[in-house]
Amino acid sequence: MTEVASRRPESARQMARELDDCRAVGVQSLVDDCDLVFITTPDAAIADVARGAVWRPGQRVVHCSGATSVAALQCAADAGALTGGFHPMQAFGADAQAAIDSLPGCTIAIEAADASLRALLHDLAARLGCAGLSLPADARARYHASGGYASQHIHVLMAEAVRLWQSWGATEQQALAALLPLLRGTLESLAHGGVANGMPGPISRGDAGTVRLHRQALQGLDPEMCDLYDQLCRRGVDLAQAARRLDEAQAQAMRRVLDER
Repeated sequence: MTEVASRRPESARQMARELDDCRAVGVQSLVDDCDLVFITTPDAAIADVARGAVWRPGQRVVHCSGATSVAALQCAADAGALTGGFHPMQAFGADAQAAIDSLPGCTIAIEAADASLRALLHDLAARLGCAGLSLPADARARYHASGGYASQHIHVLMAEAVRLWQSWGATEQQALAALLPLLRGTLESLAHGGVANGMPGPISRGDAGTVRLHRQALQGLDPEMCDLYDQLCRRGVDLAQAARRLDEAQAQAMRRVLDER
């Protein structure tokens, strides 16, 4: 039996209509009927939802947060339930169908102290066309933060790039039309060459003169933007040097430029 529950009953009914052999019920009815329960609320509500239900021994209770500890389900564990985490490393927006379409191929972080629950969640990940990743209990926040660098922080960096275009009167649409092909090429380079070997740009080729020109332009526009650029470049120098793209002399020359005021 498949059931869904929501604090907004209409949301549960809509989801039930889209699934085969599924019905919308109240939270406790769902808990009473189902052997495997997924809590998919916002992180701050997970513990409250878990505390608001009466669980039973042997039941399996899993949340889908990337950063929240499985300990948020402790009240279920105290009742004898098996608890775990099941988090797809994927961005989900308001479009449910787009979320479903984007799921196959992604990695799902799985955490469960009980071996049988862990095996069940790995099997479910495989049935969804995903790669299951067994995650240590103390790694959740670091794992989730890594997703921020590959998702939300990209938006921040693109916003900075768009601001530069807007500084001479171009529109966001013009900027994205020019920059998105570059971003797609960068992603292909990452996929085929790895993090360091595929890195393009003046840092990886030791072009300190171009970096100096960048810094001068950014400093004149927005010193805080220049500070962010400097921090990224310093990490880039370390990355390029570790990959032997820069020798020590080139790396030191780049760092001297980045220290200039």
